[in-house]
Amino acid sequence: MAARIITTDHLNQFEQYLIKEEKSTATVEKYLRDVRAFFVYIGKQPLTKEVTIYYKKHLEEQKYALRSINSMLASVNSLLEFLNWQDCKVKSLKQQRAVYCSEEKELTKEEYMRLLKAAEQQEQLHLLMQTICATGIRVSELKFFTVEALKQGEVIVQCKNKTRTVLVPQKLIKMLLKFTKRKGIQSGAVFVTRNGKTLNRSNIWTQ
Repeated sequence: MAARIITTDHLNQFEQYLIKEEKSTATVEKYLRDVRAFFVYIGKQPLTKEVTIYYKKHLEEQKYALRSINSMLASVNSLLEFLNWQDCKVKSLKQQRAVYCSEEKELTKEEYMRLLKAAEQQEQLHLLMQTICATGIRVSELKFFTVEALKQGEVIVQCKNKTRTVLVPQKLIKMLLKFTKRKGIQSGAVFVTRNGKTLNRSNIWTQ
């Protein structure tokens, strides 16, 4: 197989291809900016899948935002597809699903305080709301909120082969430990049903 070396002619041909595809001027400029950066990076070395992978790692090392890296890789992959060098294309970086919500779906402080006040007569629910709001923990992760974890001052969450540390405010730790002491919970999960099982979404919704 002949060595695959990207030339300025290739870039010019790619530009004409984008124009014929009726891409907007801004899109053409963006694609060309990205592929020229790739062109400068590889120089005159023959192109292989490994080279494209190294370029992908190079972009990560430059601390570009994940979305920017994927956008640049999309431009490079488009060029490689145009040149019929599909075997040199690389996959985009995986993006985690956004965990935030739009402003109109967020609770205001006033709404949050009203919820807490409504739950005052149910101590467990009252503390549960404060725990979720103070730490951002998910309902499915409540099982990691144990007496042992609280005494250590942090909660280690393990989910889908990923581990993260949840820092818990000292004031909340004291409140939860007082609660467990009153309820006779000496170890294990803090938020449990009368049968000792960890609260789930259904239990909480009922309350």
